[in-house]
Amino acid sequence: MTHEPDPSLDHPPLSTPFGSEPEVRAIPDADGQTPLVLVLGASGYIGGRLVPRLLQGGYRVRTLSRSAARIEAMPWGDDVEVVEGDAADAEAMDRAMADVEIVYVLVHSMSSGKDYGRLDRAIAINVALHGAAHKVARFIYLSGLHPDHVELSPHLASRKEVGDILLASAVPTVVLEAGVVIGAGSASFEMIRHLTEVLPYMPAPRWVRNSIQPIAVRDVLYYLLAAARVEESTNGTFDIGGPDVMLYSEMMNGYAAEAGLPQRHITALPVLTPGLASHWVGLVTPVPRQIARPLVESLLHSCVVEDDAIDDLIPPPPEGLTGYREAVRWALGRMELDQVETSWVDARVTGAPSDPMPSDPDWTGRTVFEDSRRKESGAYPAAVWKVISQVGGATGWYSASVLWATRGLIDRLSGGVGQRRGRRGFGSVKVGDAIDVWRVERVDPGRLLRLRAEMRVPGAAWLELGVNPTDEGSEYWQRAVFFPRGLTGRLYWLSMLPFHGLIFSGMVNRIVAIAEDEAEDEAAAAAV
Repeated sequence: MTHEPDPSLDHPPLSTPFGSEPEVRAIPDADGQTPLVLVLGASGYIGGRLVPRLLQGGYRVRTLSRSAARIEAMPWGDDVEVVEGDAADAEAMDRAMADVEIVYVLVHSMSSGKDYGRLDRAIAINVALHGAAHKVARFIYLSGLHPDHVELSPHLASRKEVGDILLASAVPTVVLEAGVVIGAGSASFEMIRHLTEVLPYMPAPRWVRNSIQPIAVRDVLYYLLAAARVEESTNGTFDIGGPDVMLYSEMMNGYAAEAGLPQRHITALPVLTPGLASHWVGLVTPVPRQIARPLVESLLHSCVVEDDAIDDLIPPPPEGLTGYREAVRWALGRMELDQVETSWVDARVTGAPSDPMPSDPDWTGRTVFEDSRRKESGAYPAAVWKVISQVGGATGWYSASVLWATRGLIDRLSGGVGQRRGRRGFGSVKVGDAIDVWRVERVDPGRLLRLRAEMRVPGAAWLELGVNPTDEGSEYWQRAVFFPRGLTGRLYWLSMLPFHGLIFSGMVNRIVAIAEDEAEDEAAAAAV
């Protein structure tokens, strides 16, 4: 699959390894069958890009996921085998490992709160034990680039510990240590992008003067694909990085140059601790504090490639490694074309409810609050659905933008994800996508979009947006459902009723009006 670049955009071709290149294609076994690969973290930023390239390269792919529906909603979901379960669960891992030859370990629990190190350790031990029991041929783990002989941040120390556990297992392991990953949708890139765009002058921690060796996501994918073909006995750690060694401040101004912004003035302050810096990053960028802090802490030391051992194991990409500025151009091009494959916003939020909304008959005997609204429209259902599917992100929520922004800010200040998380793409929506403070729980294309709240509320909340066909056009319908938790939940719903009247009635009227306006415009254009 290839994407033709838009000639009106001043960007290079949006090429990236697709898995079919001779250097990374699957090598069939002696019986002629290609290896079965297990990808842990297939719904994550890197995993979601790696799986389709493994398939393109001829591998058979299995995934282990807490939500089979989320994997099945991926463009490649029908082409993989899904084992439903948690990576820390022994029984689920045992089922997932059966007959597997190669395991990609791309699970990082950075967004899981303070206990992410313990969770990643448990997953690593689970992988090591069951991989050995099933005689897996190889583990491939993506870790973080870090200096030796220094006290590492908790985030990098956890990454190193996981790598060490896998290397000490009975399964040959390739650990690839990458620095800051530059690609559309990566948390590191989004942090650079928003800091640079929002702040013409930036007081910054001392780490802006540390040396960093960023790497384009396309090059990370190349090394991951190629690692599946290395000598079976290989067991070791290998640094990977792009061709440029830079200061963090230079990365920000490099982004500014590619984005057409003036150069930013950056002043290093010795008093800005990682904790304070992560709060500041959390306020200025959409990246929440629980993700921002590990990223900030990872920059406390200079992190550059210390040897070229990887070149002896895996030759550099035939086209050469991607420079930083070039990687930024590709990322901006993907965003302009609305072709962001995966994004950090789709990471699971710690503490957020994950159980699906019960069906209506199951509500019997439970306290539940609803706000339901309907409106007839002369627009066809497809026109209404188009408006529904674009809700949130840059589009907004079609009403009371100040109230939505205020609610998002309150959530952010209380440690939640907040309204600025946005969404991965503009025109497409699938199960598992994040949309501001919501998570897509169900999509019936052309009919229903169900969102589950991930904001901090005393209970569980859902918002449904739907459309039904009628003889005159369509009927738009909308329903907010809230299951309160204790007295606090009941008081919360009552306190929000005045605002619901403004927000939800405005949404209904505006969505129908936009659909009708766009339908009229399309009809007029067709008549010309």
